[in-house]
Amino acid sequence: MNSSRERETMEILQMFRGVCAQLAVVALLGAVLFRLYSSTWRTSERLRKSLAKQGVGGPRPSLFYGNVPEMQRIQAKSVHGSGVSGPDREAGGREFVAHDYTSTLFPYFEHWRKQYGSVYTYSTGERQHLYVNQPEMVKELNQCFTLLGKPSYLTKRLAPLLGNGILRSNGPSWAQQRKIVAPEFFMDKVKGMVGLMGESAEQLLRIWDQRIEAAAAGGGDLTAVDIEVDEDLREFSADVISRACFGSSYAKGKEIFSKLRSLQKTISKHSFLFGHNFLGFLPTKKSREMGNLEREIESLIWKVIEEREHDCSEKDLVQMIMEGAAYNQEGLGKALSRRRFIVDNCKNIYFAGHEATSVAASWCLMLLALHPEWQKRVREEVGRVINGGGSILDAESLAQLKTVTMVIQEALRLYPPAAFVSREALEETKVGNITVPKGVCIWTLIPTLHRDPDIWGPDVNKFKPERFADGVTKACKYPQAYVPFGLGPRLCLGRNFALIQLKIVVSLIVSRYSFRLSPKYRHSPIYRMIVEPEHGVHLLVQKI
Repeated sequence: MNSSRERETMEILQMFRGVCAQLAVVALLGAVLFRLYSSTWRTSERLRKSLAKQGVGGPRPSLFYGNVPEMQRIQAKSVHGSGVSGPDREAGGREFVAHDYTSTLFPYFEHWRKQYGSVYTYSTGERQHLYVNQPEMVKELNQCFTLLGKPSYLTKRLAPLLGNGILRSNGPSWAQQRKIVAPEFFMDKVKGMVGLMGESAEQLLRIWDQRIEAAAAGGGDLTAVDIEVDEDLREFSADVISRACFGSSYAKGKEIFSKLRSLQKTISKHSFLFGHNFLGFLPTKKSREMGNLEREIESLIWKVIEEREHDCSEKDLVQMIMEGAAYNQEGLGKALSRRRFIVDNCKNIYFAGHEATSVAASWCLMLLALHPEWQKRVREEVGRVINGGGSILDAESLAQLKTVTMVIQEALRLYPPAAFVSREALEETKVGNITVPKGVCIWTLIPTLHRDPDIWGPDVNKFKPERFADGVTKACKYPQAYVPFGLGPRLCLGRNFALIQLKIVVSLIVSRYSFRLSPKYRHSPIYRMIVEPEHGVHLLVQKI
């Protein structure tokens, strides 16, 4: 009898514990949802209403996810890779390529811009955003550097690739890092790198010569060889970075570049622009893969640094950064150790100086392949400079290449590697006539600025280098609307470095070869942290 009552009592206790456990789970879930509601929806809604009171419109957000579902629906409807065909036989064989890719890569921005104009607000659940594409406001946006910084939620997702380096830091940390790194990219320093850039370019040309000779020896087409130029240009740019930073060759740092590229692709597999991250703290296969790559890259970079510390015969870029970090150790503080500072800024230089420059060179060659008349003009100009007693690898001679400069500027207008200027209001600040509340993220879509007919004229989607004949100030109505390297104090540090590289490699390639687009070429720009050709750039290359 007693045992029966005990069993009943135990069963009742177990049921009671089960109910309590369920109630605890429900309570915990309710607390989490309430916190999400308080920290995301209520905050985002407060910011949205603050902007709405100032006349800033935008799509109505949903609970928790904001406008992300709508962005995903709009993206799904866009036709990826549209605006391309093969050779246009009716146009005399010239290939046709539509250069305006914003409606396929970023269709939601274009969709809302048509509805709400060049300034509007939208939400990604966790964050409220302000889209700005008015030239005067963009100019102010890049000048308010003390109150505006890189968006914290976005840079957090890029941390495995960029660390706490200058590309994602803000405030005093950014100012201190810029003070150390910026002088190494001043024009007088970059001019001293022209020789090594030329050597790297000549190595690229030797590889292409060998391919052409091998094709001829094998009974192939003697007129042209099909070359996918992207990887070759990537190796050229990586070799330049390796020589400038470490006093070594690309071969020595090849594993670093390969792993950085893998890490970039891994991060880009899922949209980091508008994807929500409520459960970002949970471990996933992707996060483990990124963590492993990050540790491997840092270990490889530090190994190279340690070798450089024992061999300081020449002062390269990293040697100067190492000295600057040691000299300014007190200013860096405990949060940013000397090792962390050096490794993270090397990662920044690798990515920005290598990947973006090589992609810009690929787009430049694609455009020149479409326009042989500009190849001819560049070739004639390079010939005049060389025949005039100068050297193509001499800094003073490079300054004479006006046509090359125009071609590169126009290529960067149509295909800027960086798609956005992004900022977060670290404090309430005024941009134009809008008071931007603290916490709002501000976005400017660079390709849209570069294709505004009110700024550039009706021929905005045409490749027309002559628009830069008298410089950027005369090329468009508002010079601040040309931002391939950003504007203001956060202007890309490697601007001079990239432009000199591009001048050298484009000049040498065009002076030695003629080329046109291969039938294999498929025009399909894709956004992988930078805008790059998804299927590569295939050219039919013929030696002159």
